[in-house]
Amino acid sequence: MNLSKGFLLALVVALLVLSVILIQPFLQYVLGAVLLAYALYPLQVRLEEYTSTMVAALSLVILAVAGFVAPFVVVLATVADSADRILQDFDTDSVQIEVIESQIENLTGQEVDIAGELVGSGREIGTVVFGRSIEAFGTVTFHLIGIALALFFVYYLLKDGDDLLDWLYRTVPLPADVQRDLYAEIDDVMWGVLFGHVFVAIVQGIVAGVGFVATGVPNAVFWTTVMIVLAMVPLVGAIPVWGGAVVYLYLTGEPVLAVGLFVYSVIVVGLTDDYLRPFAVDRYAELNPAVILLGILGGAYAFGIMGLFFGPVVLGALKATLRVTLENWVQLDEVDTG
Repeated sequence: MNLSKGFLLALVVALLVLSVILIQPFLQYVLGAVLLAYALYPLQVRLEEYTSTMVAALSLVILAVAGFVAPFVVVLATVADSADRILQDFDTDSVQIEVIESQIENLTGQEVDIAGELVGSGREIGTVVFGRSIEAFGTVTFHLIGIALALFFVYYLLKDGDDLLDWLYRTVPLPADVQRDLYAEIDDVMWGVLFGHVFVAIVQGIVAGVGFVATGVPNAVFWTTVMIVLAMVPLVGAIPVWGGAVVYLYLTGEPVLAVGLFVYSVIVVGLTDDYLRPFAVDRYAELNPAVILLGILGGAYAFGIMGLFFGPVVLGALKATLRVTLENWVQLDEVDTG
């Protein structure tokens, strides 16, 4: 290796390290943008048949924002409405502070001033909240910047997706047919994990939420959202939530509804997971469930919430790369020697 090549190689390594440092704070948003753009790209191709690339990409970004913001607003509105009803139903007269103070004094022999303690605690809480307001403002600003960055990233990934693929074909030092084989394998892994991991979790959470609505479980919309998230984690799934709902119904004097929700969750919700997930993953990704579990748990620790998706993709991409490499090893030797 001559001096010029050594310098260029060192420069590339240095710039890669600096790029990783720059991306690291917003890694969750970048990974989320890649996932969203990948899921929307087939629609981008369809829309480009009727309109310009820019209009198609912008339309899909707006659609994505509406699709994510609308359910979030509905969940927040439901929780706020429930909290408001609880506060309205709260009877302040039933809380007799003097009686409580008297009972405590009889039991302990110590005089207590609950009202005074509450006032003091309120002052302390106010001081803490005020002291951390700047930190909270900084956190909110950071997340807003991250969301804006992700939306711009999604837009340009959709708009310039074809150019990115062309650049990869020109840059990656592999024959075109080997690259096509490798990208096709990774594409199957991505869609297998996306459909068998994310889509099935959404279906399972919604199906379980229907049972909550039918049996009158409070805040059904909120708990449905929670179950969708938990359904992405194997071995855990939505069981803690619907199991807790069954216990809640039983303790509140609704044993028939509790049994009905239990049977519905075990049979209907369970079958949704048992049949849809293996079908999707086996058909597209051909990944062993143990590999998927390892990818999900390891990805969550390595990449945070987005690791629930990208963890299995990384392991699946490794499997695809090894297979393509072994199948084309002789051809690669001929290219290098030729």
